Amino acid sequence: MRHNKKFNHLGRKSAHRKAMLSNMATSLILNKRVITTTAKAKALRMYVEPLITRSKPENNTTTEQGTSNRRLVFSYLHNKYAVTELFREVGPKVGSRPGGYTRIIRMPENRLGDAAEMAMMELVDYNENLLNVDKKATKAKSTRRSGKKVAKAEATPVVETTPAEEVKE
Repeated sequence: MRHNKKFNHLGRKSAHRKAMLSNMATSLILNKRVITTTAKAKALRMYVEPLITRSKPENNTTTEQGTSNRRLVFSYLHNKYAVTELFREVGPKVGSRPGGYTRIIRMPENRLGDAAEMAMMELVDYNENLLNVDKKATKAKSTRRSGKKVAKAEATPVVETTPAEEVKE
């Protein structure tokens, strides 16, 4: 039975799986988006979100904490450029978010070779298209009462005269 075994082995030995997830996490941090299979994306989400949590400024208040967190993240990623990007840009940008730093979007078509379900995984705060839609969608809601007042104001006709018409009369 598989009780309390929550991570997917992905059909690989542990060393191969750790190396693959490390490379995918590095690509996600550097490129902000990765296209992969759905199963790998779900496994990557469990791998990379604790690393992003370690990079948040609230978790690095002292230099000892910051150094310790950088070393721990580097032991997972093995890429100093990805660690620098994570702590300089990604961490402060997601600082106010309590979790859920990644988004998995399923692709409409399957992979041609083996018909595997494909998904695009991206960092949530880096998709400008969706961020613009969210800003437009959040409109201040008006109450019904204020809507009736506006309707009455619009119902009364207003006749404006130009100065040339006043002169003719």
